[in-house]
Amino acid sequence: MNIRFAALAMVLALIPSSPLLASGKKDNKAEVSFHMETEATDNPKMIFPQMANGKTRYFRRMPEISTKDIVSFSPFPSEFGEGDYGLLVVLKESAAGRLSAITTANQGRWLISRVNGRVMDGVLIEKTVNDGKLVIWKGVTLADIALLDETFPRIGQEGKKKKK
Repeated sequence: MNIRFAALAMVLALIPSSPLLASGKKDNKAEVSFHMETEATDNPKMIFPQMANGKTRYFRRMPEISTKDIVSFSPFPSEFGEGDYGLLVVLKESAAGRLSAITTANQGRWLISRVNGRVMDGVLIEKTVNDGKLVIWKGVTLADIALLDETFPRIGQEGKKKKK
């Protein structure tokens, strides 16, 4: 029994020096995700409520499209208010195929976007999206755009490396 305890103590002592663990430094990268509407009866730990088109709807916590799926972006001034911006994101080829399948199978449902943890906008899926592009029409701030600039190239600058 003492041998097991000693072995466990040695393993626990080595864990803080493990390179697999996070260094505790917060990543200063932008987060963008798109979440599909689901049923209110789904597992409550896997969904969250959100107002969309004046009605409380439920969305999956796991995004359908996330930051890792984005190739580039382009901000634009929103028509919904001064200092408010929208965003066009271009997806990787694999994510574009997934988006096409998602939008084919979920017509009549809502897809909402989150930027840096805040819900920005939602769209009703009316047809299949085949071009691998998603638009957030409103809610993006200049601070969000600055973080996105540190994370992704702008559309048309995909080959350029980001400064570290």
